[in-house]
Amino acid sequence: MAKAWHLTSRPQGLPTIDNFALHDLPDGPLEPDQIRVRNHWLSVDPYMRGRMNDAKSYAASFQIDQPMTGGAIGEVLESTMEGFAPGDMILHMGGWRDGGVIGLDMMPNKLPADLLDAGMSPQTFLHNMGLTGGTAWIGLLRVASAKPGDTVFVSAAAGAVGSAVVQIAKAREMTVIGSAGSAEKCAWVLDLGADAVIDYKAGPVLPQLAQALQALGRPGIDVYFDNVGGEHLDAAFAVANDFARFAICGMIDIYNDGKAQEMKYLIRSIPARIRMEGFIYTDQFIDCMEEFYADMGGLIASGAVTIRETIHNGIETAPDAFLGLFRGQNIGKMLVKL
Repeated sequence: MAKAWHLTSRPQGLPTIDNFALHDLPDGPLEPDQIRVRNHWLSVDPYMRGRMNDAKSYAASFQIDQPMTGGAIGEVLESTMEGFAPGDMILHMGGWRDGGVIGLDMMPNKLPADLLDAGMSPQTFLHNMGLTGGTAWIGLLRVASAKPGDTVFVSAAAGAVGSAVVQIAKAREMTVIGSAGSAEKCAWVLDLGADAVIDYKAGPVLPQLAQALQALGRPGIDVYFDNVGGEHLDAAFAVANDFARFAICGMIDIYNDGKAQEMKYLIRSIPARIRMEGFIYTDQFIDCMEEFYADMGGLIASGAVTIRETIHNGIETAPDAFLGLFRGQNIGKMLVKL
């Protein structure tokens, strides 16, 4: 019998294992437009923390004592849904579980057989060919309108989204400064091609960022890709060039405590005419899906874009994998392998 993680109480601050429980899922014959799936990979992502609150947002809140959902890669075992047959590998939103029955509400999509046959691993559609890679591509190229010659600052550059931003920017001949939270992570960001990297755990962000710009001979940044908020965002305001563009993807600094840092340099948004835009991947993805798949697929095939995966094994480890995102325990994409 399939099992799924349920949210048993709404977290106060950083979630704990006590906020979750693993329960059996009901079993039975398929109804029309349903698929029985066995999941192979689960995604855990920072945005899921917001879904644990009882608050209006762009994604519906998880319901107490109900199965949680999220990105997953699975194999079709049985289907009454048109276009899906046993053996198909699919991307869907029936995550936080090892399998079971899903419907149209879980948005199942078949993985491209030609790419799988060419050797692309299925879990790539949970990172560089999926939500995180698409978020990076849309935020950098569509929202921030980044172009060759720009100087780009990326926070959480060793994460799944940030590492994709670094590589996409370098593939388009931009100068990139990344920020990460350990010597190992900083070294990896440099390996990805970043021109400079700062370790935000080694000292305040702004002096390090200013020093990196000086060493690169750059007067300021043209683009800031924000995954963190707080001190990083304020530092970006401080060193932004005129008409800089900020793509606001996430603010993991305040997801758990809700305490926003004072913005000392926010006032620079007026004289520097800084454009700051929050964005959600799904708002634009349908319009540019084919372009994204073609571009990112080519970058992956050429080796210009790679990923490191931090993998937890077994459905029982899903909460630990999720909580690890907020403890800095991942390099690249955090995944659960079933």
